[in-house]
Parts: sequence; C-alpha cells; structure tokens
Amino acid sequence: MYSNLWLIPFFPLVGAIFNGLFGKKIKNEAVIGGIATGLMFLSFLVAAQNFIKLLGDSEKVHELVLASWITVGNFHLNWELLLDPLSAVMIMVVTGVGTLIHLYSIGYMHGEVGFYRFFSYMNLFAFSMLMLVLGGNALVMFVGWEGVGLCSYLLIGYYYEKKSASTAANKAFIVNRVGDFGFLCGLFTLFWALASKGVWTLNFVKIAESGHLLESGGLLVTVVTLCFFLGATGKSAQIPLFTWLPDAMEGPTPVSALIHAATMVTAGVYMIGRMNGLFAMAPATMMTIAIVGGLTAFFAATIGLAQNDIKRVLAYSTVSQLGYMFLAMGVGAFSAGIFHLMTHAFFKACLFLGSGSVIHGMHHAYHHAHLHDDPQDMRNMGGLRKKMPITFITFLVSTIAISGIPLFSGFFSKDEILWWSFGSTRGHWMLWVLGAAAAGMTAFYMFRLVFMTFFGEQKTDSRAKDHIPESPFTITIPLMVLGLLAVIGGYIGIPAVLGGSNRFEHFLAPVFEHAQHLNEIHAHGSHATEYTLMAISVAIAIVGIFTAWVMYIKNPELPAKFVAKYSRAHRVIFNKWYIDELYEAVFVVPCKRIGTFLWKDVDVKVVDGVVNGCAWVVKGLGTGLRYTQSGYLYNYAMAMVVGVVVIVGFFVF
Repeated sequence: MYSNLWLIPFFPLVGAIFNGLFGKKIKNEAVIGGIATGLMFLSFLVAAQNFIKLLGDSEKVHELVLASWITVGNFHLNWELLLDPLSAVMIMVVTGVGTLIHLYSIGYMHGEVGFYRFFSYMNLFAFSMLMLVLGGNALVMFVGWEGVGLCSYLLIGYYYEKKSASTAANKAFIVNRVGDFGFLCGLFTLFWALASKGVWTLNFVKIAESGHLLESGGLLVTVVTLCFFLGATGKSAQIPLFTWLPDAMEGPTPVSALIHAATMVTAGVYMIGRMNGLFAMAPATMMTIAIVGGLTAFFAATIGLAQNDIKRVLAYSTVSQLGYMFLAMGVGAFSAGIFHLMTHAFFKACLFLGSGSVIHGMHHAYHHAHLHDDPQDMRNMGGLRKKMPITFITFLVSTIAISGIPLFSGFFSKDEILWWSFGSTRGHWMLWVLGAAAAGMTAFYMFRLVFMTFFGEQKTDSRAKDHIPESPFTITIPLMVLGLLAVIGGYIGIPAVLGGSNRFEHFLAPVFEHAQHLNEIHAHGSHATEYTLMAISVAIAIVGIFTAWVMYIKNPELPAKFVAKYSRAHRVIFNKWYIDELYEAVFVVPCKRIGTFLWKDVDVKVVDGVVNGCAWVVKGLGTGLRYTQSGYLYNYAMAMVVGVVVIVGFFVF
C-alpha cells in the first residue's frame, strides 16, 4: 500500500546527481532551477499521497524494507523506511517548505557563480533530511543525520572564497561532530544493552517494543538518553553547542530558511520524539532537556535584543524557538513540541525568506547607486513597507505568529508548550517563567526588527532610496504561501480549553500515547488555571510589542539613550555574552597549542627523528662499508688471506 515511499527521498537525490554532473554544462538557470524544484515538488506530491492514505488507515505504523544491509551472526539490519504519524508530518514539512524554498532560490540566486552547485547541494540536503526522518532504524537515521551535516557545511561555505563563510562552515562542521560523537555513544550503548538481553536490533519499532528490558529510571537508560541528547544539542543548536548557528548566516538566505529554520535544526527534536519511549523512561534526562531548552530559549532571546544584522536577529530567534521545542520534549509534551516544530517551520521560513527579499532589494539599490553599505544592517533601512508591500505584509503576519498573538499559528503551539511546562507531571513553574520571559523578549525584538526595517523614515542613502524594488514573483509567491500558513497553520491543534479537539495531538497519539501513559506523563490543572496562564503569556507578548513601538516608532531617540545609560550591559549582550571568546580561550586555543605540540615536538622531532635517524644510521654504515669495495683484485686477495689466517688462528689457539 505504501510501496512508493522510497520515491520521496529518491527524487531529490536524482536532482542532486543530475545538476552535480551536468549543471555546469547546461548553464541555463531556468533548466537547473526547474529540475531541482520540480523534483522536490514530485517528492511533495508522493509525500502528500502517502500522508492522505495514512489519515484514513486504521493501522498507523508501516515499514518498507528496501534491501538487506548488514548481517552478522544474530544481528540483521535492513535499509528500511518507516511511515507513521510522526514521520508523515515531517515529510510534509520537509518537502512542502523545501519546494517553496527551492522556488524562491531560483529568483534569489539569479546570476550567482555556481548556480548549479547550489541546487545540487540543496537537493542533496533534502535527500539526507528525508532519509533522516523516514529511516526505519537508528543507523539509517544516522546516515541522514551525517548527510545533513555535510550539506550544511557545503551550503554555509557556498561563498568559499569569503573567509568568514569558510570559517563559519568549518565551525558548524566541527561543533556538530561533538554532538555526533554523543549520538554514536548513545547508539553503541543502546545496541550493547539490548543485545545483552538477547534483542539484536536497531529498528525503532522493535526498540519501542523492547524498552521494558531496560530499567525505568536506571543508570543505563539515563546514560543512553543523555548521549542522544548531546547529539541533539549539536544538531539543534542548544546550550552549549549553539554557537555555530548564528555564524551559519554567512550562507545564502535560502540556506538559512531551509536548513537553519525549517528542517535540519529540528532533527534533534525529531530524534527525541522518535525515541520518546526511551526518554520517557529517564526522568533525569527529561528534566535536563527541559532545563537546557528553557535556558536556551531565554539566553538566545536576550542576545536577539541587541543585534542589528537582520539575519542574525532571526538566527538567535531560531535558537530560542528551538529551546521552546526542547522545553516541550523535556516536560513530556511530545506532540506540542512537534506542533511547534511545524508552525515554526512556516513562520520562520517566511521570516528568513522575507529578510532575503529585503536584502535582495537593498543590494539591488546599492549596486545601482554604486554603494558598498551593508545590505543586512537594519540601521540602514526603514520605511520599506511602501517599497516592498508583499514582503512587508508576509513578514508582519509571520512576526505576529512568532510573537504568540491569538488567532495566529504560533499562539496555539507556544501556549500549549507553556501550559505543559507548568502543569506537566515532569514540569515546574520555573520552566514556565523561563518560557514566558523568552516569549516577551521574542515579541520585543521581532517587532523591533519590523519597526526598524519597514517603518519610520527611510535611512537608506539618498542615492539608493528610489531604487529599492519589490522582489520578483519567484520570491514573493513562496512568501505569500508561507505567510498564509503562518496564519492558519495552528488551527489543526486548537486545544480543548478553547473549544477545539486538538486534532494534531490525536493524530500523533499512536506515536507518543503509550510512553506517556506508561510513565504517567500528563498535564493536570483546571481550565481556569490554563486560561490565566494563557492570558498572562499573551499580555507579556503585548507588553513586548508595545515597548518596541514606544522605543522605535513613538520615541525613536530612546534606544540611543538606553544604550548610553546601560552601555556595559548592552555591550555584553551585543557581543553575545562573550561565549565565543570564552570557547576560544577554553577550548580552541588549548587545542591549537596541543596540536602545535603534537606537530612540531612529537611528530617532527620524535616521529620524524626516529625515521630520519634510522636513515642516517643506514647511510653511515653504507658509507663505511663502501670502502671495502675498492674494485682492485689485490685488495680482495689480501682480504681472503687475512680471513684464512684468522680462521686458522681461531682453530689453532
């Protein structure tokens, strides 16, 4: 019934291979972009077909074996795909949002050197991400996990001749290797633990069925889940491995939208959701996840308050929103975390693409006026809503959504997380405080971005003011679709307290309900309490928006006065709490020194010294023995006589 599931990752793989091999010869941007986008759309159609089938299917878990992979003794592993409500949601997000971003990229990347290379990488990323979410066992997932890491490196460093871009790509790759080491440690430990009980498997369905073999709350399951969580912190940019994602904004804006907003960075959240049975058995790990998620949401939001680069504001917003998702997973609100993953993909992809539209317009204006100002600095913008009306409207509705204002998608998913963080049997009121404070700051810095970019006086150089165009349809159509989804995307998850049935949670119930019930994870409290918390969180968001309006519209001189009065605090936040500098001093510099020591002292002096010393000894012996080979017959005769005398003398005496 689901035999065509393999086509979902296959189509983008074909696009990656075709454009990678022939794109340089084709050179036609319309053909290259059309092939990449068309194949992504075909993947979306197949995903939608299987999603609709699953909706009407009473059996919600289906496995498709593609081929045998590893057979060793009792251990047998297949290339296999898994379709259930969780992976169904993910393939719809990856292929749907991915198709829109591919379409957007045709207009945004027009004229770029390496146009074919960009689309080959984008298709390869989509293939890897789809293998990650469709993988039926942990090893297939890991193949996709490493694939998205590779593609992230390639796409962040797309402008590889630019030093900052290559440095950011290296940073992303290295930081993610730390997390991947944790993932592998968790994988090996889990395999050993199950094999010792006679269960030789890495299949997700069988792991869920065999989870009872591990002691709930025991040391083993805690270690396994903490290792997996370390992997998640790297891929999903959580404390302490979050520093790579803001620097990743060096890549083209479509990369930021696809990889660093909608798909790759959610891989850690998805992985925890996929292994929810194991995590539910480890309350210590879940509390760790909730605390790290809450702190990340709060910490990243503080940094976003002071940034002036439009993409960096969105980058720290992404880190903060990912913190929300981990907060949800940590308190057992698995469905709410995936719900926020989906709504966040809509409005954050729209925001990133909207920022790209603004940058595209600013760059066009600067190029026309022969200026070299930074097209991403919000201090050079202002008043753009009249120049770019479609970009402005879509950006505004997405900003309202991320701020958690009622009737927009972000409100439903964010408030569900806040309610669970307060009322869950695995939650705590301090977690709610962290989440609510982060929500208030999010509303402030996102409307600060809107007001600085689209309202007020136009601060662009007078020579460029009249040359800022609205973006072409290949850019604005994806913006309009994503903007619409940012408005209506949350209505499939209206909670019971607001008169809905939370259909999204019911759809995901076959994946999460068993683990939640078995480990007694649920949210408890009266409707009055839930209404009160909802009202408070909305009020906090409105206060944040009002504060931004006062500071950047009504009294635009206030920010400068505030910065002057609290210059030290502003400097710390503007410089990202000096975390990069701290990591540089604590990890990077010592590693470089150790590397230099191992190179110059151990490798050059010891290793090379031993090898070269052996060579010199052999050379010296050869030089000495060379003199015995004179080539004269009388010397050889004399040597023979001496030899005979020595032998005879030895036997006589």
